[in-house]
Amino acid sequence: MTRPGPNVPAINQLGQPIGRPMNDWCPPPPPPRQRMAGRLCLVDPIDPQRHATSLFDAISADEENRMWTYLSYGPFETEDQYACWLQLTACGDDPMFFAIIDRITARAVGVAAYLRIDPANGVLEIGHLAFSPLLQRQATATEAIYLMIRQAFELGYRRCEWKCDALNAASRAAAERLGFEFEGVFRQATMYKGRNRDTAWYAIIDHDWPALNVAFQCWLDPGNFDEHGHQRMSLSTMTAGKPQRSAGHEPGPGR
Repeated sequence: MTRPGPNVPAINQLGQPIGRPMNDWCPPPPPPRQRMAGRLCLVDPIDPQRHATSLFDAISADEENRMWTYLSYGPFETEDQYACWLQLTACGDDPMFFAIIDRITARAVGVAAYLRIDPANGVLEIGHLAFSPLLQRQATATEAIYLMIRQAFELGYRRCEWKCDALNAASRAAAERLGFEFEGVFRQATMYKGRNRDTAWYAIIDHDWPALNVAFQCWLDPGNFDEHGHQRMSLSTMTAGKPQRSAGHEPGPGR
C-alpha cells in the first residue's frame, strides 16, 4: 500500500483508493470546563448565578430581538426566565456553554458553546452563538471564537465545525471570514420555531489550522488597529491569504 500525503488517499493492494491510515490516532479528551483567557475577553464556563444578570442586561439591548431569529430558542422576556433556561439547558457537558466576558467592563456580553463533541473521531462544533449588541462587530467577538478554535486543535481535535441556517447570511459571512471552508448545504436538515431549516456546513481541519492560527494572531495584534480601534488589515484577507488593506470594521461572528 502506498503511503499518502496529508490529503491524498492511499491505494490498497487491489488498486482502490482508500482513506489515509490513522494508526497513530489518539482520541483527544473532551474540552475542559475551564476559562480561556485572551487580551480582550475571557471565555468562562456558564454559571447562571454569576452570569445571568449581566447576560440578560446585554441581550436586552437588542430591542428588536434580531439576535434570536436563527436560534431555536429565545427571546426571553424576563431575567428569571433567562436564568431558568440557562440552568436547565446551558450547564451540561454537551453542549458546553461559555459566557464571553468583556475585559474592559468585566461584564458578560455573549454566549458560545462547544457541541456535538465527538472525541472518538476528533470532531466538535462551535455554535449557540448569542452575541448581544455589546459584542457584535467587535474584535472581542473574534477573539472569543479564536480562543475556542485554538483550544480545540491544541487538545488534538482534527475538525472544528460551524453550522447555521443556510438563510443566515451574517453567520455564513462570519464563517468564511474566520477561515471555515464551505462544505455544502443539507436540505431540509431540521426544523425549528415551526419552520424548515436547510443547514449550511463549514469546517476547519487540523491541516488548515497552522496558517489560520498565524492569521488570527496577526489580526488580533494591537498594531493591526489604529487609535480609533479600526482594523488596518481585515481578517478575511488574512485568512484568504490575500494581503490587501481594508478600512473600517469586519462583521463579527454573529449567528
